[in-house]
Amino acid sequence: MDPTLKLLVFLILVLANICPIKSDFRHCEKVVKNWAFSSLQERVKEDNEHTLRDLLFFLHVPRTGGRTYFHCFLKRLYSNAQECPRSYDKLRFDPSKQECRLLATHDDYSMMSKLPREKTSVVTILRNPVDRIFSTYEFSIEVAARFLVHPNLTSATKMVGRLRPGATGVSTLDIWPWKYLVPWMREDLFARRDARKLMGSIDIKRNDPYNMEEMVMPLQEYINDPRAHELIHNGETFQVAGLTNNSYFVESHEVRRCVQKHKILGEHVLEVAKKRLDDMLYVGLTEDHRESATMFANVVGAQVISQALTENSSMEGAGNSKSEQGSSRSESEPDNDDHQDSNADHNADETGSTEDLKEKKETMSVGKLMEAYEGCISSLRKTQSRRRKASLKRISPANFSKEDRSRVSEVVTEQIRSLNHLDLELYKYAQEIFAKQHKHVVEKLSSTDDMESMFNNPGGITMWKFLWLAMCIVFLALVFLFVNARRRMSKVKI
Repeated sequence: MDPTLKLLVFLILVLANICPIKSDFRHCEKVVKNWAFSSLQERVKEDNEHTLRDLLFFLHVPRTGGRTYFHCFLKRLYSNAQECPRSYDKLRFDPSKQECRLLATHDDYSMMSKLPREKTSVVTILRNPVDRIFSTYEFSIEVAARFLVHPNLTSATKMVGRLRPGATGVSTLDIWPWKYLVPWMREDLFARRDARKLMGSIDIKRNDPYNMEEMVMPLQEYINDPRAHELIHNGETFQVAGLTNNSYFVESHEVRRCVQKHKILGEHVLEVAKKRLDDMLYVGLTEDHRESATMFANVVGAQVISQALTENSSMEGAGNSKSEQGSSRSESEPDNDDHQDSNADHNADETGSTEDLKEKKETMSVGKLMEAYEGCISSLRKTQSRRRKASLKRISPANFSKEDRSRVSEVVTEQIRSLNHLDLELYKYAQEIFAKQHKHVVEKLSSTDDMESMFNNPGGITMWKFLWLAMCIVFLALVFLFVNARRRMSKVKI
């Protein structure tokens, strides 16, 4: 073939490939920009975004420690009657229900499209993206390993199928994103176990549980799988923006596809996510655990307690009436300890928890809330640790620890950073917000402590008594002088 003709054919093929790419980029740029613009227009402008509104939406990003906040803070601040029935896939409650005051869920920010936006406050917790990927990988395997008590995958799957029709609560397999990640890892663990049985005894010499392919899927294989790209990478940004594959936004799938294909377009999604954080009542950080918990108690807890104390008696009467109805209904229902979010538990505990919570709130303070939190988190961590150890025994010697994480190759760690570039930027921004909120809370506490010290200190009490006595004496002296002056004036007139 003539060289000139060859060159012409080559150029035609190159242009044929380039044109669709450019066309797709232009399409994606338009889709992403339009979504970002409309999202920013929907922002609720408030004079004080740090004021708690009627409904609290806890946007629980997976593997950030949110379960601890839910059980050790929110369950102490809100009664079961005030908690919205949670669903991780579909909205199953009426937001107009007056006593529905708390929604805690793995749903993304698109849930706000179903809520009364001007009456809803949002709180969330973010985590260092690299650590969150490690934790997601570990938890996926930990939960999947619980099914290894079964002789094979078919048996395990049938067991789950038998339990679900009669289940009244929400199990891990119903919750996004675990409803996708756990079955994936469960299938993989059974396949590797079957392979080991065929090969006979295996001498595993590697001491890196993140690269122990005879037992579990290696971390590098996990992060490069399409399912990880769809569900995990940049998950914090997509969840805060409202663009997960569990989103209520119609355009979410196309926006997410465009951002994943054209990295540069991610900046528009990141900008929306940052603005969402700006509008939130509270943004915590997993790594700054103690400071985050203290700030949550002072920013959120204090306002919930204050709201409870100022509620009018008619609302309380209506709440008591509904609680009694829930109690009578639950007496005939069996307990279900297998599901932490079961509706049976919700109804059975409704009356007692409502009455107990009201009594507790009357004497509750931020200090007492923190004391209760410390005891709760200690107990919760022990329970989680025992369950984790029991689960990972089934895939021994593949165990996971912070020390093991430090031995993961820099190549893999750097790849995690690259795949989560949006989350890294969002986390930095969250740190800035956290620093500002922390400074504000510290200043507020300092001024409050100064006033309290005047009253709580023995010396302070003496000083205030002295000032009060002095003011009384001055007042009496002024009254005495005024009375005498009137008498003199009356004598002069006579």
